[in-house]
Amino acid sequence: MARSTIGPAVGRRSFLRGVAGVGLAATLPAALAACSGDDEPDAAPQPSGDPDAPAKLTFWTWTTGIDKVVAIWNKKNPNQQVTVSAQAQGEELLTKIVTAHRAGNPPDLIHAEYQALPVLITNGVTADLSSLAGEVKGAFTDGTWGLTSFGGKTYAIPQDVGPMMLYYRSDLFEQLGLTVPKTWDEFGALAEQVRSKDSKRYLATFSSGDPGWFAGLAEQAGANWWANDNGTWTVSINDEPTKKLAKFWGDLVNAGTLQGKPMYTPEWNKAMSDGTLLAWPSAIWGAGVLQGVAPTTKGKWTMVPMPQWESGTATTGFWGGSATAIAAKSKQSAQAQKFVKWLNTDPEALEAFVSFGGIYPAATAGQSTPALAKAPAMMPNQPTFFTEAADIAKTARGFTWAPNVNVTYSQYSDLFAKAIQTKGDFGAAVDQLQAASVADLKKQGFQIKES
Repeated sequence: MARSTIGPAVGRRSFLRGVAGVGLAATLPAALAACSGDDEPDAAPQPSGDPDAPAKLTFWTWTTGIDKVVAIWNKKNPNQQVTVSAQAQGEELLTKIVTAHRAGNPPDLIHAEYQALPVLITNGVTADLSSLAGEVKGAFTDGTWGLTSFGGKTYAIPQDVGPMMLYYRSDLFEQLGLTVPKTWDEFGALAEQVRSKDSKRYLATFSSGDPGWFAGLAEQAGANWWANDNGTWTVSINDEPTKKLAKFWGDLVNAGTLQGKPMYTPEWNKAMSDGTLLAWPSAIWGAGVLQGVAPTTKGKWTMVPMPQWESGTATTGFWGGSATAIAAKSKQSAQAQKFVKWLNTDPEALEAFVSFGGIYPAATAGQSTPALAKAPAMMPNQPTFFTEAADIAKTARGFTWAPNVNVTYSQYSDLFAKAIQTKGDFGAAVDQLQAASVADLKKQGFQIKES
């Protein structure tokens, strides 16, 4: 999922397929090191120019309703106008941005998915915003801030996030006498219980079509797929947490205990409506998706924290989200930084993001705005939905993204679709995913440290 939209009209997914065709940088700048929450260096570059000087800024973005948010800024800042240019998200936008950068005419402001940032950074597209970090870092959790900080430097300011959580059919759970699982072991046992009670139903499905979903589950399990040390990459997609995750789901799918069908198909929509599927590990924007695909089940779903790998712990991953970056070649950097700070931390802007765009703000203050006082339209039965979601968001962790996420995501879909079809070893699919990702980075000329 490209962004954490909480309304019903959502742009669902973007896998960055075909990004390699842009002609990515062959070597990684030393500045792009492992994603971390470290403090930014003292010698951070400073924006040139007067932040209060007149400016005409351009903003390439796909966020729904953001023109109304920007209109608030423009009314308050008549000498610093921002023009929104609506764009398609994912591969198309990424390619267009890199092309504009190379032509010397990029937009001042760039809306980027978190997994796309390494591509922009390695191509020199995004400005180092470390000088701004000290002013805004405290507005975000460490897990969120780490999504835009690489090797102690910051290249974008978080805009929205998609912390993961579990949705379940509370009406059918009650009808079947089921207990909400708090651990993944309980989830597995519950999946077997569902099949024994009603062979027409499944607890959930494993989707080979959603690599971002699997990545979020891996984050929760404690995985760290990529790390970078002064330009040298370590790839660990087949690390222990991910292998554990793959075995867990693979055993259940191959046994017929869980479905192995993709999400976001007409069949999936029907299954979510008619009670064939009773639960969905998803993200904050899941209520909006349910409203679109299963409107007749309004008031029948409840959201809870994700099952945990260890009892008594509380952690989750991200599925989706994006940030605002500034073009390295922008001639109005100081004014752009002033706008980016307002856009992603100002209370009025955060409120407007929720009201007009239906997104879940990355800033913690935005997660308790008045606009979130009411439950999502699909879930009037859970009036504390967003209060509970804010607590879950505090436990979310991410990991470093590599500049060839497009290849990893594409290979995931192919490998896991085959594993499901043949009842193959999901762990072996993860090993193949590791090998394919390493091979592609080497092919592009990146330095690789064999793990």
